[in-house]
Amino acid sequence: MAEAWIEAIGLLAGVVGIIAWIPQIIEVWRHKRHEGISLPTFAVVFVALSMWLLYGILVDSLAMIVANVMTLAVILTVIIGVVRARKSEQEGFAQ
Repeated sequence: MAEAWIEAIGLLAGVVGIIAWIPQIIEVWRHKRHEGISLPTFAVVFVALSMWLLYGILVDSLAMIVANVMTLAVILTVIIGVVRARKSEQEGFAQ
């Protein structure tokens, strides 16, 4: 019983962490604002989260697995949005 309660806290923490990224996703995808976003930093965060995901799998922690899969998806969404916005901006300058 106690272990399920602990995992529930971990899942809740993961959900709250993901909600924190929503404003960034909106800025990048809806408003095409990407200034100040460092892709190398996001790449390192992506690698770190991948390692945390692997750790979660190895210790069999559902909370870590779910939270890191979801956060990886969010980080990837930001990275793709920034790359698209920057590519679109460069194409606009070329014309």
